[in-house]
Amino acid sequence: MGGKNKQRTKGNLRPSNSGRAAELLAKEQGTVPGFIGFGTSHSDLGYVPAIQGAEEIDSLVDSDFRMVLRKLSKKDVTTKLKAMQEFGTMCTERDTEIVKGVLPYWPRIFCKISLDHDRRVREATQQAFEKLILKVKKHLAPYLKSVMGYWLMAQCDTYTPAASAAKDAFEAAFPPSKQPEAIAFCKDEITSVLQDHLIKETPDTLSDPQTVPEEEREAKFYRVVTCSLLALKKLLCLLPDNELDSLEEKFKSLLSQNKFWKYGKHSIPQIRSAYFELVSALCQRIPQLMKDEASKVSPSVLLSIDDSDPVVCPALWEAVLYTLTTIEDCWLHVNAKKSVFPKLSAMVREGGRGLATVIYPYLLPFISKLPQSITDPKLDFFKNFLTSLVAGLSTERTKTSVSECSAIISAFFECLRFIMQQNLGEEEIEDMLVNDQLIPFIDEVLKDPRLQDGQLFNHLADTLSSWEAKADLEKDDKIAHNLEKVLLNFWERLSEICVEKISEPEANVKSVLGISNLLQILQKPKSSLKLNRKKVGKVRFADEMPESNKENEKCVSSEGENSEGSELMAEPSLTQNCSDLISPLRKKPLEDLVCKLAEMSINYVNEQKSEQHLRFLSTLLNSFSSSQVFKVLLGDEKQNIVKSKPLEIARLAQKNPAVQFLYQKIIGWLNEDQRKDAGFLVDILYSALRCCDSDLERKAVLDDLIEVDLKWNSILQVIEKACSSADKHALVTSWLKGDILGEKLVTLADHLCNKDLEPTVSSEPCFSERWTLLSLVLSQHVKNDYLIGEVYVERIIVKLHETLSKAKKLSEAENNDSSVSFICDVAYNYFSSAKGCLLMSSSEDLLLTLFQLCAESKEKTHLPDFLICKLKNTWLSGVNLLVHQTGDTYKQSTFLRLSAQWLKNQVQSSSLDITSLQVLLSAVDDLLNALLESEDTYLLRVYIGSVMPDNSEWEKMRQSLPMQWLHRPLLEGRLSLNYECFKTDFEEQNTKKLPSHLCTSALLSKMILVALKKEIVLENNELEKIIAELLYSLQWYEELDNPPIFLTGFCEMLQKMNITYDNLCGLGNTSGLLQLLFNRSRENGTLWSLIIAKLILSRSVSSDEVKRHYRRKEGFFPLTEGNMHTIQSLCPFLPKEDKKEFIAQCIPALLAWTKEDVCSINDESKDTSETSFQNAMLKPMCETLTYIPKDQLLSQKLPARLIAGQKTNLPEYLQNLLNTLAPLLLYRARPVQIAVYHMLYKLMPEFPQYDQDNLKSYGDEEEEPALSPPAALMSLLSTQEDLLENVLGCIPVGQIVTIKPLSEDFCYVLGYLLTWKLILTFFKAASSQLRALYSMYLRKTKSLNKLLYHLFRLMPENPTFSETAIELSNKDPKTFFTEELQLSIRDTSTLPYHIPHLACSVYHMTLKDLPAMVRLWWNSSEKRVFNIVDRFTSKYVSNVLSFQEISSVQTSTQLFNGMTVKARATTREVMATYTIEDIVIELIIQLPSNYPLGSITVESGKRVGVAVQQWRNWMLQLSTYLTHQNGSIMEGLALWKNNVDKRFEGVEDCMICFSVIHGFNYSLPKKACRTCKKKFHSACLYKWFTSSNKSTCPLCRETFF
Repeated sequence: MGGKNKQRTKGNLRPSNSGRAAELLAKEQGTVPGFIGFGTSHSDLGYVPAIQGAEEIDSLVDSDFRMVLRKLSKKDVTTKLKAMQEFGTMCTERDTEIVKGVLPYWPRIFCKISLDHDRRVREATQQAFEKLILKVKKHLAPYLKSVMGYWLMAQCDTYTPAASAAKDAFEAAFPPSKQPEAIAFCKDEITSVLQDHLIKETPDTLSDPQTVPEEEREAKFYRVVTCSLLALKKLLCLLPDNELDSLEEKFKSLLSQNKFWKYGKHSIPQIRSAYFELVSALCQRIPQLMKDEASKVSPSVLLSIDDSDPVVCPALWEAVLYTLTTIEDCWLHVNAKKSVFPKLSAMVREGGRGLATVIYPYLLPFISKLPQSITDPKLDFFKNFLTSLVAGLSTERTKTSVSECSAIISAFFECLRFIMQQNLGEEEIEDMLVNDQLIPFIDEVLKDPRLQDGQLFNHLADTLSSWEAKADLEKDDKIAHNLEKVLLNFWERLSEICVEKISEPEANVKSVLGISNLLQILQKPKSSLKLNRKKVGKVRFADEMPESNKENEKCVSSEGENSEGSELMAEPSLTQNCSDLISPLRKKPLEDLVCKLAEMSINYVNEQKSEQHLRFLSTLLNSFSSSQVFKVLLGDEKQNIVKSKPLEIARLAQKNPAVQFLYQKIIGWLNEDQRKDAGFLVDILYSALRCCDSDLERKAVLDDLIEVDLKWNSILQVIEKACSSADKHALVTSWLKGDILGEKLVTLADHLCNKDLEPTVSSEPCFSERWTLLSLVLSQHVKNDYLIGEVYVERIIVKLHETLSKAKKLSEAENNDSSVSFICDVAYNYFSSAKGCLLMSSSEDLLLTLFQLCAESKEKTHLPDFLICKLKNTWLSGVNLLVHQTGDTYKQSTFLRLSAQWLKNQVQSSSLDITSLQVLLSAVDDLLNALLESEDTYLLRVYIGSVMPDNSEWEKMRQSLPMQWLHRPLLEGRLSLNYECFKTDFEEQNTKKLPSHLCTSALLSKMILVALKKEIVLENNELEKIIAELLYSLQWYEELDNPPIFLTGFCEMLQKMNITYDNLCGLGNTSGLLQLLFNRSRENGTLWSLIIAKLILSRSVSSDEVKRHYRRKEGFFPLTEGNMHTIQSLCPFLPKEDKKEFIAQCIPALLAWTKEDVCSINDESKDTSETSFQNAMLKPMCETLTYIPKDQLLSQKLPARLIAGQKTNLPEYLQNLLNTLAPLLLYRARPVQIAVYHMLYKLMPEFPQYDQDNLKSYGDEEEEPALSPPAALMSLLSTQEDLLENVLGCIPVGQIVTIKPLSEDFCYVLGYLLTWKLILTFFKAASSQLRALYSMYLRKTKSLNKLLYHLFRLMPENPTFSETAIELSNKDPKTFFTEELQLSIRDTSTLPYHIPHLACSVYHMTLKDLPAMVRLWWNSSEKRVFNIVDRFTSKYVSNVLSFQEISSVQTSTQLFNGMTVKARATTREVMATYTIEDIVIELIIQLPSNYPLGSITVESGKRVGVAVQQWRNWMLQLSTYLTHQNGSIMEGLALWKNNVDKRFEGVEDCMICFSVIHGFNYSLPKKACRTCKKKFHSACLYKWFTSSNKSTCPLCRETFF
């Protein structure tokens, strides 16, 4: 923290860190002070010095350690913390010898820094100390005494992690057995250090007042005092007994100091707590010394009894008890009645001030230690004490805390029992305890249910049990008599308050509940308390329970535990057991009290219809159901039952008061409609049944009740109660399983199902309760058995099934109100609960109907959506139950068998539309996924096998597919048939229904998709068969010309469901699929053959795989239709040799189409639309012609077709061919246009050669010589231009025109663009000189200008491919300029893009091959067009062309003698270096961003040996060549090099263009002036004469001859 480089404040002479402060002190005093307190001598070094006079010590310590130890003396906390961590690490890593060198300096540092204000530093110090100990081990011994005092203090640090670290270090140094010995060794030093801290030190001596803030000084002082007190206690506890005497003097001197005793009243709670802990330890270990100091100890401890600090309290009360125990005469030194007891009373009245759980457990030991002299008069003292205790309960804080409440109640009963035990026989005290304390206390608690959580009733039962046990077992009659008297008094008083609470007309709900809880607990002695106590500890008074009864106590306790631990309520069997254990002293008064309360309650119920009393009666009877109580309840009423009852019931009622009460009272109460919650009445009914002698009696009573007396909701509640408790279930099992109830429930089911359409029934309030009852009896199981007889369960399910089956016949509105929803709920509960039970056959039928309702569309079932959802959940729960059954599920399950058969019938019946099929597939998906949960995959395999049709069924479905699919393959020549075999259209009535083959293949594909995802292997090649049939369906659809919308929807549905060939093949092993397809193809041909062709075409199958299957060619003979179709499909994909062989074997003669036939079509004006029959014939023929080799084309003998006056250099046969084919580019059939284009394209490169041979005839004589491309094409072009002018002329340039595919305009535009492609191909094949002549012709005719205007009407604004949207964004998008145009005859999918793509292709060729002419046109166009062209070309074409141009330079194989050419793609530069002798010329050609529209710039690089003027001339020439020549950069460079070469050869420049070779027609200067003898280019002279209107020589100005 020094900050050595900081700017020093002016006048600040003080160094900025403690290091420099140490240096200054050293200079002044000659040594470094090392202080802990300021009273220490200067001679003892605080840390390893690094100054004069200490070199010999310094050399003993390792330099790294020296540095760390210095850092430890710094003031900054972070520095110290890091230094201490570093010290610990070094102790671990360095050699023992090096570490030992630090030991002499460690004690001083440790003693100082272990008291540091920062807790992290203290923790790090102890951790480092542990590492030091582990390294040096026993070598620490000499320094032990100097550190031990501080070490003990560190173990008592108020910061727990630091204390823990110190303890770890102590344990690392000494094992537990050695610790007392180590402490004893240092005991004097420890005591001295601790006494000094307690007596001598102050905040200002512990810390420097000048540098440490007051708050920090005080905090450190308080911590040191606390640690010192605790360390003294630790010393006392650890020291062996024989060592204590030697310290007695030291402790005497400590205790003689008044400052020590003042710590008991200190303001800091931690100090007070530590002080009281030390007092307790002193009382324990040196009692005699404490007795001598009694006059100081007693007031210090006893007068602090009201200290309510949570930190101090535990230590204080421990000290109080030790003081009372150790110092017998402690009360002589304090006034108990004036000073101690008022404080105690105030504390207890306030409920321990939030510390009840700490203080109250000490109260019993406290009063037990009070001498009689202090407590006199006993009656008043104990009365006041207990009253204060009870008063503590009434504080709000206590009531809200269960633990505090429990602590107070527990203390109250412990003290009460102690006082009773001590004062038995003293009537006044006995009466006070029962009448004035216990009974009012119970009364108070009964009013407030919050206090009942404190387990008062359990403590009361415990107390009574101890008194009863003592009274029974006591040999002394007098004591027994006294206890009996106390108990009798207690029961009388308890009876009074209970009667008082119950006798209030509007009995307080809380009080009544409290009484019933109290009576229940009193009936079960000793059980509840033990279970609910967290601590095992329990106060037991010495003379309370003899040893012999301990076993008995255990037995009672375990009995109670069992009763509480079970999930059922306290039931008669348990009550019976408990009542045997109840002492006679309790049994009689308790029964009397119960009878009295029962009698009062029934009176209130009879007179005032008090529900509160009726509820009380219910809980009372639940615990005390006996004939005696029921007799009391009946009172004086005559024992008569309605005469209509059977004799058996009448007898039973006469014998048993409980049954009579049941008929006379309970039935009436149960049947009262207004009562919503009748659960407590049902409890009374069970209490009455409990008093019956046998199950038969109970069954007879219940059977009789349900016949007439009980309503359905009461029956439901009776059964619900039986389900909630095993004990109640045991009472009524025989009734539940009986016939009467079973039959009644079947009748109920019938009634609910058949009356469901009557609105009266469904509106009854109890309607849903009856369904709940049905659900309960079906779904509730006891020990894997149905609640009612199994035969009745089956009959109820049959009723439900019958109703569901009728649901389809109802309308949707009726179904909304029907019982289907209730049936779903009942069935769902039944399936969900029947985990251990096997399904019955009736439930499987129900399951099948549920499945069918979900698998059929809403149009058939008329069910609303919410019901379908319910039905689905229900049948899935049933299937779930089914698959988890053991055994051969499939054979046992009728559901699986029948559902598979039903599915098979559904898809084969041709009755499904798309919606129905989707619903069916969705249901099957759910079903199969449920079946997959079975452990055995066999289940799913068998199920798929059951749905799979056999071969004959498949064949029948294939034949039922309509035959319209044959149109297309027949017309396209992919198949051939020699018979009429198809109807014309789909039958009208089935326009929406899907063919059965499609449905079946879709269903099975869906099934195998589910199976394959779980890697289930199917048997009998089912997978391959299903995939083959799916392919058959899809191929059939694909071949249809105009498939109906519903079929298109079917294919889209398959895609959405992922039912595709790729998906199925990707998931399973389909190695045998191709063989299967080949076999079927050779057997039947037709679609099977087309499937193979499709698979090869889509590259799903490789050619090698196919080859294996056609290798044995003789297998295709004899040539059946199937074999023929297979060969036809394979032919396009066979290698040449194989194809030839097949053709030679199969087809004896091939019909050859001649050119005359092609031409004759030209004259016929038939329909040539894409879908017409003629076009279907043209397509295959034209496709064949596109592949015709050039040689064959040139060798054709066509009839002469020459045109008079046609100017041509071509031989006759070529001109004839051109004249025959060119007009067909106007033919109105796309296949013909494309075929002609492909044929002429092959010939175009041949034509320029014939013009080249006649080039000399176009000499320099002409002013601006021009040469026409092939005349046949140019005349065709002019016709096309006229046609296009009609189509596009009126549209402004830049407005995009969309040409409708296959329209008349489409054919015109297509022919025009194809013609231009041919012209540009011809142009590209020509030499530079020829190109100049051709371009001059095009310029004169303005044909190119027209083309460019048309192109900017046809090219799209955004020429990107539509599919590129899904490509990665980091790639350049594909455009019509980057992708080659494939002119395919057969593929019509890209027709909308045909013209735009072709237009872009032509524009690209124009820019590439005629850049100068396009540049000329662009520069001369109007501003709007200029901008459109510039923007479009820069954005889409320039990059492509620049890249191609640069690439062509990089990859060029053209070698120049004396010139090297390099290209840089990134900067779009071409660098040419020309060298001849000593001359070096370097030129850099830079392509513009809108290349080739913008002008190419030529910059100079190096030049050696060339004059500036000459240099400029050459740069200008190159620039001119590149700008004006229609060719590539390489061609321009070649021209320029030729020019320079000629210059060096001595040929003079033309003095008009200053170039040897003409930039446009590439001629040399030949026209010489007769006067000055200078030579000029013909073209230059012509331009000079015409522009100047003179005929003089440009140089000498003489007339030029």
